Amino acid sequence: MVIVMKPGTSQESIQNLSAQLQKDFGVSIGITNGVDCSILGLVGDTTHIDIDKLSMRDDVERVMRVAEPYKKANRKFHPEDTVVDVNGVKIGGGSFTVIAGPCSVESEEQIIGIAEDVKADGATLLRGGAFKPRTSPYSFQGMGTPGLDLLLEAKAATGLPIVTELMSPKYCELFDEKVDLVQIGARNMQNFDLLKECGHMHKPILLKRGLSNTYEEWIMSAEYIMAAGNENVILCERGVRTFETYTRNTLDLSAIPAIKRMSHLPILVDPSHAAGMYWMVEPLAMAAAAVGADGIMVEVHNDPPHAKCDGQQSLTPASFHHLMSKIRPLTELVGKKLG
Repeated sequence: MVIVMKPGTSQESIQNLSAQLQKDFGVSIGITNGVDCSILGLVGDTTHIDIDKLSMRDDVERVMRVAEPYKKANRKFHPEDTVVDVNGVKIGGGSFTVIAGPCSVESEEQIIGIAEDVKADGATLLRGGAFKPRTSPYSFQGMGTPGLDLLLEAKAATGLPIVTELMSPKYCELFDEKVDLVQIGARNMQNFDLLKECGHMHKPILLKRGLSNTYEEWIMSAEYIMAAGNENVILCERGVRTFETYTRNTLDLSAIPAIKRMSHLPILVDPSHAAGMYWMVEPLAMAAAAVGADGIMVEVHNDPPHAKCDGQQSLTPASFHHLMSKIRPLTELVGKKLG
């Protein structure tokens, strides 16, 4: 249930109403103070609350029941866009953020060199896999904690906050200490035990859409994290599995306007995993910017033919430079601030 208060209602009146509803009906209430009015989002069993009686209050504008199962991530509860701060980098709210880096950390020289290159061209966060989920158990699984240490060296050298994937709850404490933006990959989107642990973390979470999941399932996964206490969640569309086999996945650009209507959370696009082919990354990245995404996450490698993971979809630093030269004017055209 959502209660929209009238403009000018005092915070004292809002707090009194909130306390009374919590006492009488045992619901939890989130209060959002907007520019024009305040909104109370009620979570719990609201079936016994009399909407007509509430609507008769002098300080209440209107009352609405929310049919969707997600509450904290619902735009009805939180009409204004959420802006997530990742160690000083703002994601959402009119900005366009570029995350770039290799699929996997391979060496000190590799990760620092790529970090310097992508930063010079405008990326504000560095991605790199230390722990890699792979379809085959015989494929390169990442360097593990030594790879995480190399990411920290690249951060020290460039100042770029780091983004890397968390695969197991046993590493939550380590990631909470060392990682700036914790990525939950597509294969773990509905790993609910892991999502609950992410809800207890203090770092923002980047939640990728699962291989064949609906928008509501995706948002409900975000709800798991938020319900456990961590409301700094960023969504990432990375393509879904369809009947088409030409590309690695099928990028669902309709997800961006749909999610922005359904939720207040920022949404990024990963054109690298969507396409699976380097030459498609630039047009898909530009399409993401044009349709209103809050940013992109792009794989960049200094030597794609010899990459240990996903070289076929990685841009070279020169290709990334070309992409950024096109993204800058496009973001200005759609009214977003790059950086």
